[in-house]
Amino acid sequence: MSDTPQYGSPLSPSPRPWHELPLDGFPSPCFVVDETRLAANLAVLDQVQRRTKAHVFLALKGFAMFNVFPLLRRVLAGTCASSPHEARMGREEFGGIVHSFAAGFSHDDIVDIVRYSDHLVFNSFDQYRRFRSLALAEAGGRKLDFGIRINPEHSEGAVAIYNPCSPGSRLGVRPEAFAAEAVAGALEGISGLHFHTLCQQNADALARTVEAVEASFGKYLAGLKWINCGGGHHVSRADYNVDLLCDVLTRLHEKYGAQIIIEPGEAVALNAGVLKCTVLDIVRADMDIAILDTSAAAHMPDVLEMPYRPDLLDPEGNEAGLPGEKARTYRLAGKSCLAGDVIGEYSFDRQLNVGDVLLFLDMAHYSMVKTTTFNGLGLPAIAKITEDGEPVLVREFGYEEFRRRLS
Repeated sequence: MSDTPQYGSPLSPSPRPWHELPLDGFPSPCFVVDETRLAANLAVLDQVQRRTKAHVFLALKGFAMFNVFPLLRRVLAGTCASSPHEARMGREEFGGIVHSFAAGFSHDDIVDIVRYSDHLVFNSFDQYRRFRSLALAEAGGRKLDFGIRINPEHSEGAVAIYNPCSPGSRLGVRPEAFAAEAVAGALEGISGLHFHTLCQQNADALARTVEAVEASFGKYLAGLKWINCGGGHHVSRADYNVDLLCDVLTRLHEKYGAQIIIEPGEAVALNAGVLKCTVLDIVRADMDIAILDTSAAAHMPDVLEMPYRPDLLDPEGNEAGLPGEKARTYRLAGKSCLAGDVIGEYSFDRQLNVGDVLLFLDMAHYSMVKTTTFNGLGLPAIAKITEDGEPVLVREFGYEEFRRRLS
C-alpha cells in the first residue's frame, strides 16, 4: 500500500439551494446527500493537503456512505477505522491508507483488523505488548505500522460525552504513564502517536492542543514516522481559520519530520446532506405538536445525546425560526413510542399541515451512521444528487434490516 496518495482537484460548482434540487421523487424519510456540496468541502481539504503535505483521512465513524467514495477518493488519502468492520470498509470500498484505532482489541479483533490496516493504534502499552507479535504474524510480512494514542490532559470539548480528555477518560496514555513506559523501553517498534481533543472546533483549539502535546510529549515526537492530530476539525465551515490550521500542521511537520495526519469526519460532509421527512399528524396539546415520519431516537440520536437543535427548512425552502420568532410555533416530534422522542421547537410563517415535507439540515455526518431500528421503525432511505444534478435513490431498507439484528 503506497504511503503517497495522488491528490486530485474535485469539481466544486456553487451548490443550488436545497428546495431547488429534485427531491420530490425520493421516499420519506430519506437522507439525501448533495455531491456538489461534498465537492466544495473536498476543495477546502485538498487545499490544506497541498499547502501542508498533511494527509487528510476520512473518519468512517462520522461518514461512511460508500456510494460517494469515488468522489472522496479524488482528494482524501485514506480512512480512519475504529473497528474491524470499518477497517474492511476502508480497504474494500475506499482504498488508500487504512488507519485503525480502538479503545480495546480482542484476540479476534486483531486477527480480523490486521488484514485491512496499514496503521494499528493501541490505546495502552499493555495492549501493544499483548498483541504486537500476533499482529505481525497475521500481517504475514506485509508492512504494518504501530502507534499509541496519547492523552495530553487538555480539554477543548464543551460536551462531556464527546470530550476525549475529560476527567476519568479511558482514551489515551497520560503523560506520567507514558514517561514511565518510555524509560522502560516500551516505545520500541512504535511508528506514530495519535491524539484527539476536538469536537466541531476551529483551528485555535488545535493550536492550543498542540502546545499541550508538545509540553507533555515533545521529547518523544522527534523521529516518529507520523503524528495523528485526530478529528473534530471543522475545516470546511465558512468561518474556519484554514491559514492557522496550515501553519500548525506545517510547523509540526517541519519541526519533527513526521507525516502529519488529521481525520475529520464532519468536515468532509459538513452541510452536505439533509433528512427529508413528512408531517403525519398535528396534535393539539399544551402546544401544537407535529408528529413526523422520522425519529430523533432512531434516526438522529445526537439530537438527544448532545443535545442539539438541527436547523430546518419549511416546505417552501425557508429556514424555520426559534420558538415565537415566526407566526406559528410547533414542537416537532418523532413517531416512536419513546416519550422523549422530541426534536425541538420551531416556528413557521404559516401553519403546518399533514403531508408537508420538511428538511433537517446538516444530516450527512453522524446521523446516517448512528441510525437504529428502535421500535421497529424503518431506516431512512439513502439518496444523492449527483454533481450533474441527477437524483439517485441509492438504497431503501425494510423489515429484513430489523429482523436480522434480532434472534
